[in-house]
Amino acid sequence: MAKIDPAAGKPAAPAALANIPRLITAYYALKPDPAEPTQRVAFGTSGHRGSSLKTGFNENHILATTQAICDYRRQQGLDGPLFIGIDTHALAEPALASALEVFAANGVDVMIDKDGGYTPTPVVSHAIISYNKGRTAHLADGVVITPSHNPPEDGGYKYNPPHGGPADTDATGEIERQANVYLANELAGVSRITYAQARKQGSVHLHDYVTPYIEDLAHVVDLAAIKSAGVKIGIDPLGGAAVHFWDPIIARYGINAEIVNDRVDPTFRFMTVDWDGKIRMDCSSPYAMASLIGMRDRFDVAFANDTDADRHGIVTRSGGLMNPNHYLATAIAYLFAHRPDWRADAAIGKTIVSSSIIDRVARKLNRKLVETPVGFKWFVEGLGSGSFGFAGEESAGASFLKRDGTVWTTDKDGIILGLLAAEIMAKRGRDPSELYKELTAELGAPVYERIDVPAAPPQKAALKALTPEKLNLKELAGDPVRMVHTKAPGNGQSFGGIKVETDYGWFAARPSGTEDVNKLYAESFRDAAHLKRIQEEAQAALAKVA
Repeated sequence: MAKIDPAAGKPAAPAALANIPRLITAYYALKPDPAEPTQRVAFGTSGHRGSSLKTGFNENHILATTQAICDYRRQQGLDGPLFIGIDTHALAEPALASALEVFAANGVDVMIDKDGGYTPTPVVSHAIISYNKGRTAHLADGVVITPSHNPPEDGGYKYNPPHGGPADTDATGEIERQANVYLANELAGVSRITYAQARKQGSVHLHDYVTPYIEDLAHVVDLAAIKSAGVKIGIDPLGGAAVHFWDPIIARYGINAEIVNDRVDPTFRFMTVDWDGKIRMDCSSPYAMASLIGMRDRFDVAFANDTDADRHGIVTRSGGLMNPNHYLATAIAYLFAHRPDWRADAAIGKTIVSSSIIDRVARKLNRKLVETPVGFKWFVEGLGSGSFGFAGEESAGASFLKRDGTVWTTDKDGIILGLLAAEIMAKRGRDPSELYKELTAELGAPVYERIDVPAAPPQKAALKALTPEKLNLKELAGDPVRMVHTKAPGNGQSFGGIKVETDYGWFAARPSGTEDVNKLYAESFRDAAHLKRIQEEAQAALAKVA
């Protein structure tokens, strides 16, 4: 089992805070060695991530990757505007400056926030989709500079093509390959002008990201019902990119909401630390969410978002912080009963490591379930066409259609998932935790847990290469093994790990695409003791082969 740090759930100690001047200095001063694998550009499940202190996210990475994106755009015939957003991590501002120097030199029309503010991932997705609606040429795409919920020392850089969602492996593979060529050639071939010149270019445009997104929100969530019911809402942006969106949302729709924390600080000193003692803006972690959980009695429902607002954490008065899987199941059951204009054949998308309670909800609703590898890119096409009503993943990322059944975003949107919790309260008179209890009384109550185990790159590689034959597991926690997967049933794609199922439980293991950990997911439809047995037997079996 992963060891819980004694500081978990407590305020961050001064010694745990990032040294921001040192971090920014390293961004410019340290140059990556292309021969060192950890210093190359590497797109994981959601873009390139790393720390400048470890020479994993530095100026040369951004210059090279931005030029590679410009090359990719030319190859694909993309000449529309590029929407670019940043979050509140310290490395986001210098990375934006580096990116603008290259985009401007390449003549790319770039849309940056008109007030120099922060832009959530779903807002960039919404902007791309809105611009491209009805167009067949001169299509827009976008970039978000964010490492999501990662620690303050990290930076991240991800590309969203014209469909508005995360780029697929073909696109990221080409961008990654070309970026590393530029690194190896000491940036030869990278076009660049100074930042001052870039800001004066006619191709760098100031854009209002806030108003169009907020004006469209009422088409996806019933904000009028939330207002009329007077649902008391608590909101914690966790110092992230959504921080300046909430006041305008509250003012426009007249909802009864309080922003409990509006601070922006690149050290994130206001956070309680995560399970391993690190500061991490993970809104699905009870340790990182300890402050908001402590306020649960003040609100009918409360929620938080991670730093780029593509994830959600739901806190209820009756149940505290909801397990992400529990909320996904509740949201699915509610939405498909309260969205009559969605297509009759609209399916439900879930990742292979999400709870099987979702499978049972789908059967109850008589809706098709599509199980995919981890990564929201697998849901983009379905959300874009309206053939998926809802798509979500166990790490608290999800999105769903507008009320009329058309596309809202093709990337995760933690803002609408938080507001949906308030809509559920307004329409049903009970909070999502109470509705989940009703679901499990009928469908069975699973016990689910994800464990993050520190793992070096060789350990991660061994797990990724594991096969059913090598694992050779015939029984799990006293039950016969019914199925072993290395490919997702919904689309036949490898998910980079292994999943073992019985009639009463399962486990899955896969290496993280963003951090040096292996992730072990397990679930029991019996009880906590059965879950613990599944976890112990899974870890023992994996230790023998990985």
